[in-house]
Amino acid sequence: MSNVPVFEVNSEVELLWNEIMEAVQGVIRSGKFIMGPNVTAFEEEVAAYLGVKYAVALNSGTDALVIALKALGIGPGDEVITTPFTFFATAEAIGQVGATPIFVDVEECSYNLDPNKMEEKITSRTKAIMPVHLYGQAADMDEIRRLAAKYKLFVVEDVAQAFGGEYKGKKLGTLGDAGCFSFFPTKNLGAYGDGGLFVTQDEAVAQIARKLRTHGGINKYRNEMLGYNSRLDEIQAAILRVKLPHIDHWNENRRGIARKYDDQLHGISEIVVPAELPYAKHVYHQYTVRILNGRRDEFQRHLSELGISTMVYYPTPVHRLPVYQPLNGKSELHLPVSETLADEVLSLPIWPLMHPEKQERAIRSIREAAGLR
Repeated sequence: MSNVPVFEVNSEVELLWNEIMEAVQGVIRSGKFIMGPNVTAFEEEVAAYLGVKYAVALNSGTDALVIALKALGIGPGDEVITTPFTFFATAEAIGQVGATPIFVDVEECSYNLDPNKMEEKITSRTKAIMPVHLYGQAADMDEIRRLAAKYKLFVVEDVAQAFGGEYKGKKLGTLGDAGCFSFFPTKNLGAYGDGGLFVTQDEAVAQIARKLRTHGGINKYRNEMLGYNSRLDEIQAAILRVKLPHIDHWNENRRGIARKYDDQLHGISEIVVPAELPYAKHVYHQYTVRILNGRRDEFQRHLSELGISTMVYYPTPVHRLPVYQPLNGKSELHLPVSETLADEVLSLPIWPLMHPEKQERAIRSIREAAGLR
């Protein structure tokens, strides 16, 4: 039998092949490869989908985070509260603008920032909170926004893994001062290369972001600030336009796959399935369980031997990465929930067009790894 990958894009490509080829060929034949009509149209379409006034298409999700912070005026000497249980780019972007990431531990139930632990970390230097909607699950935005309003802080949402997700009926990325998305190929809405997006309701902030993406100026050769070269490629914009109308259906497919995992894995003593939160509409970028009793790595090896691919997102919390190790004898930061999760989480195969037989095979193998036949 063929292996079951953790993610697969071929079925999507086959489904959309004719539309994608038409879109790509249209770009090539137009001769407009940079900041062309597809980028403009995609910005309009994605803004309408999200229900936000301004969308700025960029080269990557990491650039979106950097440009969001810069556009909000965050820089050297400032602090930004964020999660240590995320991909490095979240904290990296804070450092790239000269600010300092302040790591706050996460909730066991959501894997996201724990609002009850944030207030004690706020200082006179704190300028923003950067929640991550990890694995497609919404962070507790009401409490995050309450603290932000109390201390006059910006909120920058990292929505790299949660395109189309919702919090109390509102699309993620539209609940703070800025939302930052990634279109890396494995994302729920993925390009066939790199891509990113910055969104905001603030016209002035959007205008700064547009300048930052093109070397600090709207008009060519009239640079107003130091910026970046962070333009979304016209071909990628054309592909994203083909895929955007399918996103709600694909996210619903992911939820259906997640429900089947829930039903079949719930009650296995060593496996904790993702929590259902009343305020969130999870989009399951990853279906991530916890494997208890120190057996995660054993589970992963056993599944690999059975042809089932899995991934660990993330094996080392960001505060424990070498770049953040304490210097000059300072004590090491201890964030117990994040550190425990890093030893336990395991992401199972999921993609929107996953064939039921492949999921059934994955489930049988997981039950075998747990000692259940």
